[in-house]
Amino acid sequence: MKSTGVVRKLDNLGRIVIPIELRKTMGIAIKDTLEIFTEGDEIILKKYEPGCIFCNDARNVKIFKGKRVCEKCLAEMTKGE
Repeated sequence: MKSTGVVRKLDNLGRIVIPIELRKTMGIAIKDTLEIFTEGDEIILKKYEPGCIFCNDARNVKIFKGKRVCEKCLAEMTKGE
């Protein structure tokens, strides 16, 4: 894990501000959804990207007719044509 050198305090409601430099670097815009993970004593924030509507896999997801579909399921759908 790479350290950014940024330190922030929690406010009275338990919130932190993610600096704009980090948000720009990570492609996080205002109102984007973040997913929260824990690993040991660490809290990990990740930009939320929903998975395939069929298998829920979040890898190699494409938009097909307005829906998120992974390449594997897309190949299965188009195989029968």
